[in-house]
Amino acid sequence: MEKEKVYIGVDVAKESLDIAVHPKHSPKRFKNNKTGISGAVSYVKNLTPSLVVMEATGGIEMSLTVALGASGMQVAVVNPRQVRDYAKSMGKLAKTDTIDAQVMADFAAAVQPEPRPVSDCQTRELRDILARRCQLNEMITAEKNRLDRARRPVSDHIKAHIAWLEQELDEMDSNLCRFVQESPIWREKDNLLQSIPGVGSVLSTTLLAELPELGMLNRKQIAALVGVAPLNRDSGKFRGKRTVWGGRAKVRAVLYMATLVATKHNAVIKSFYERLCAAGKAKKAAITACMRKLLTIMNAMMKHQTSWRLISNQSVISC
Repeated sequence: MEKEKVYIGVDVAKESLDIAVHPKHSPKRFKNNKTGISGAVSYVKNLTPSLVVMEATGGIEMSLTVALGASGMQVAVVNPRQVRDYAKSMGKLAKTDTIDAQVMADFAAAVQPEPRPVSDCQTRELRDILARRCQLNEMITAEKNRLDRARRPVSDHIKAHIAWLEQELDEMDSNLCRFVQESPIWREKDNLLQSIPGVGSVLSTTLLAELPELGMLNRKQIAALVGVAPLNRDSGKFRGKRTVWGGRAKVRAVLYMATLVATKHNAVIKSFYERLCAAGKAKKAAITACMRKLLTIMNAMMKHQTSWRLISNQSVISC
């Protein structure tokens, strides 16, 4: 008789790790520190699980994810919304750390989300630098908004703080550039991506850090992964508007800004955008379509290792 597969759900909190098992076992709790993570990995490894599932928690889960991956276990870090929707569909409305862990274990068994390889140390460091850059931008925006309503001497203090933040941002950009250039693989990919008019260092480094699948998937898969693929909203005779949602918000936000630039300075994207607007497409829908086209082009370039050029044969950029 075939042995029943074991699935693990882990609820990760700042100070604790709650581990549940499918089929049911008594839940275990470990501290979320070096000793606790070591104990959690040993406990999970002894159960020989087919899959370990945990929610993305803004990076708190990373230490455990890396430790489990290093021990040879399959780990899937999923969107919390997916797990909560699954819990609601099963009528499980109560929410505690233990219940959440058990729901994730059941979710792992029922849905079996695809495990993804753990990012290497260099990629995680690049993500940290990008995250800090984003924080600096947000602080600069917040301070500039305050400056509009501030009076002296507060306004002078805000101006000084903005100057300091902008200096930090310049230093962060230099660090990003140096970090990418020190890696031969990243340097080559960065050169390919930045050869596209409208694509700068911010989008390029974001794709390197947050979208390692670029060039490995087909155009429909990569569009769905980023969240720029139109989704149907039909029911019976009703035909709703196609909308985009989900996907990797960090990538999508930076891709949007690059696409705005590309609609003015990239001949292919500009022509496509103007054609959509002339056909009556709303500007927002046309921008989204251009985001998808630009992403498709970058995906094909990475797949074929081809630098940007105006190609009459569209087969290269449509794969």
